[in-house]
Amino acid sequence: MCGIIGYVGEREVAPIIFSGLKKLEYRGYDSAGIATVHNGKICIKKDSGKIDDIHSRMNLKNLPGCLGLGHTRWATHGGVTRENAHPHTDCSGEIVLVHNGIIENFQELRKLLKNHDFESETDTEIIAHLIEEEMKRGNDFVEASKSALKKIVGHYATLIMSKNDKRIIAARRGSPLVIGVGDKEYFPASDIPAFIDYTKNVIYLQDHDFVVLDKKGPKFFSLLNGKEIKREVSTVDWDAEQARKGEFDHFMLKEIIEQTETIQKAINQSSDVIKEVAEDIKNAKGIFFVACGTASYACMTGSYVFSKIAKKHINVVSGSEFPHFEHFLTDRTLVIEVSQSGETADTLDAVKVARRKGSKVLSIVNVMGSSLTRNSDKCLLTQSGPEICVLSTKAYTAQIALLILLAYATAGKLEEGKKQLKELYNSVYDLTALSTREHLKKLGEKLKNKDHMFTIGRGLMYPTALEAALKLKEVSYIHTEGFAGGDLKHGTIALIEGGTPCIVFVSKDTENDIISNAMEIKSRGGYIIGVGSENNEIFDYFIKVPESDITNPITHIIPMQILAYQVALLRGCDPDKPRNLAKSVTVR
Repeated sequence: MCGIIGYVGEREVAPIIFSGLKKLEYRGYDSAGIATVHNGKICIKKDSGKIDDIHSRMNLKNLPGCLGLGHTRWATHGGVTRENAHPHTDCSGEIVLVHNGIIENFQELRKLLKNHDFESETDTEIIAHLIEEEMKRGNDFVEASKSALKKIVGHYATLIMSKNDKRIIAARRGSPLVIGVGDKEYFPASDIPAFIDYTKNVIYLQDHDFVVLDKKGPKFFSLLNGKEIKREVSTVDWDAEQARKGEFDHFMLKEIIEQTETIQKAINQSSDVIKEVAEDIKNAKGIFFVACGTASYACMTGSYVFSKIAKKHINVVSGSEFPHFEHFLTDRTLVIEVSQSGETADTLDAVKVARRKGSKVLSIVNVMGSSLTRNSDKCLLTQSGPEICVLSTKAYTAQIALLILLAYATAGKLEEGKKQLKELYNSVYDLTALSTREHLKKLGEKLKNKDHMFTIGRGLMYPTALEAALKLKEVSYIHTEGFAGGDLKHGTIALIEGGTPCIVFVSKDTENDIISNAMEIKSRGGYIIGVGSENNEIFDYFIKVPESDITNPITHIIPMQILAYQVALLRGCDPDKPRNLAKSVTVR
């Protein structure tokens, strides 16, 4: 869940690494650091804190050389301290590296390296000392790095340099790594936005790839058998502007507003491809939607849509829990994995489970070339462009749009589904307008000092209530719980007292029942916030959204995304970088 970037070329390296780290900060912002190699010396600057704060203290751009690497950290092993910040070195100061992932056998390896002096509590530092040990045995830098990495159990993406070498070694197993390809310059990094200012040409690394990079170009080897291998150069259709905030104060607001376009892009798929996937769904004997976090609520929504439109039952399972359903899988089972990044560890583990049982794997993902796209039999891209804010907004609604489209295609009504989704444009435009944002800011003023909130919905509005609760708690840190409308009174209503806010999602097909549930809360002193097409006398605050039937989950969640953003600002929280969270959950 950390971000790494390196550079090999002829430019001054530190400003390039600094710029890349700024674009990778959504992957972790506990600490950061840069190392360069110049005239046979390793130069390092690192500290705990956010990148801009560290830069203001020590000027991260002021490091010499044309060869370097950098890291922004989301802490796993070891506290948030300067000592635990990357890059890390060996005892001799000859090797320096950065790492994203988890070394599961680091305690065992550390005991074997008892004669080495460790400066941090991290698992990462193990790699540097393992390489040092291999070099003591007479191996050169490259061979020592290969041998060291073969001893590691776990997941990693790592960049390694030696003060006596003009190359960077890049390797991955289970954690994302991609190489930007320029003109006699190369940018190994965790994610494409890190180097999109310089090139759109990329090489996607696969598990067990070991790459030796210099200005002449990369050489690829397999750590499984040591043989040299080939990797193709691809071109991405993202541009640098998409990865910038532009006129917006935060990426979160930018990406919320972009939904007027991204929902349309999501449905701009080849009809033949959609119909082909729909045939797979119709022919399967047992179907699972598998996802984590926000994507899992998109899947829950999809299960309701498939039930209503295609008369199909879909099992929805969290990626981390999917291995416990292995016994139901056969070679006729279809597993549909949904992810923004395509690198979520639990989701990828679910793919391995499906593969063991011979099940077919389809994926809905935003990042082309991600591990999930490469490990799926078929893939549908949401086409949302880079999503930089840690919280998912535009990717979530794009996922729902694609699932709706697939449900209609499965029912033989693809054009009807496209028509429904295309009609959303004006509604989404209105819901993201300044007037709506100001209206929700007023509500935010009423909620900003609350300790607890609840959200309820029925039918399609139930997973919407869950996603709304997640958005509010993960960015504003207000404890918020989502429930099916009929469930709150089965125990949790005991927590309702005078002024407790409850957000009620109303759609025409569930209106009578959900209003009845809202009355139960109101009678116990709850503060009722209604989200729907018509006001009701029991609402203390009303958020008007259009009634759009099957696409209600999209129109109803957008005001909640904005509300979460406004409450975060009012509480002094950073909406792009909520505490303890990182964008891509690549550890278990």
